[in-house]
Amino acid sequence: MTQNNSDFINTIRLKSSFFNQDVLTVARCLMGKVLVLRYDDGSIERFVISETEAYRGEEDEACHAFKGRTKRTEVMHHDGGLVYVYLIYGMYWMLNFVTGTADEPQAVLIRGVREINGPGRLGRYLKLDKSFYGEKLNESQRIWVEENSDSDFQAEIETSARIGIDYASEEWRDKKWRFILKD
Repeated sequence: MTQNNSDFINTIRLKSSFFNQDVLTVARCLMGKVLVLRYDDGSIERFVISETEAYRGEEDEACHAFKGRTKRTEVMHHDGGLVYVYLIYGMYWMLNFVTGTADEPQAVLIRGVREINGPGRLGRYLKLDKSFYGEKLNESQRIWVEENSDSDFQAEIETSARIGIDYASEEWRDKKWRFILKD
């Protein structure tokens, strides 16, 4: 499922400034970047990010921040580069990265990586839990994002409407804020 670690000898971790951009920019630019997890046993897996969705602030009816600042959404109100995880259906931890600047709550949902489609499956495979909430991607020793070191890699991206947000009005459901890496 993952690329061989020897394929990533000269990797560069993304800095906080990458995540301090607008959510639509980050969601698109994450296509083809490499999600890295270091597990408790010291093993490391790398995954090429292949699908994201953008959620932009209190005006976005599909965004958790739409209902205001809560204990759940607190991390979204900080500068970008933090992990936002939340539990759905009592069993799936969803992986999001906070973007933008403080008091402009935005986040990118990581919907899939190559060979693992669906944010619930991804969270389960990565063994996510509540302890990841608020983790700093630029400092963490267990989760971070790197540039893709494959010199031949070129991201071809398609967009579509976001999925699973039937509770939002048509205006927000129809926004093409889902980004998919073409193979």
